[in-house]
Amino acid sequence: MSGVLHVLLHMAEHEGPATSEVLAKAMDTNPVVIRRTMAGLRDQGYVRSEKGHGGGWTLACDLSKVTLRDIYAALGSPSLLAMGNRTEAPGCLVEQAVNAALDQAFDDAEALLLARLGEVTLAMLSADFHARLVARGGRRDLHSVHAS
Repeated sequence: MSGVLHVLLHMAEHEGPATSEVLAKAMDTNPVVIRRTMAGLRDQGYVRSEKGHGGGWTLACDLSKVTLRDIYAALGSPSLLAMGNRTEAPGCLVEQAVNAALDQAFDDAEALLLARLGEVTLAMLSADFHARLVARGGRRDLHSVHAS
C-alpha cells in the first residue's frame, strides 16, 4: 500500500505521462512490478495508460476525492494485520479462548484503521509532500525528493 501511494504521488508531480521505468526508478523496483500494480489501479479508474512514444501512466482521478481506503480496496483489500491466530490445534479449548479474545481485538483494530484510511485523501498526502518540499528548499528533482 505504501509503495502504491508513493507511486501515485510521484505521478501527481510528474508532468505528462510517467513511464513504468521512471516510476520503477522512484520506487527502486522493476518496471514489471509497476505495470502489474498500475493495471489493477487502471481497472478501478484511478490511472490510465497511453502506449507508444510519449506514453506512460497518468492519474485519472481527482486527488481530493480518492481516499487511502479507496486505494486499499483497489488493491484487493489485502490483510491489514500481520498477526493472526494460532490454528495448529483447533480443538484445544485454550487456543479457542485465546483466538476468541484476539479476534475481537483484531476486528476492532482493523475497523479503526479502515476508518482512518477513509479520512485521508491523496490530496492531503500531496499537500503534506509540498509542505515538506518547501521546507527542504523546493527542489523537485528525484534525487532531492528522495534525499535522506
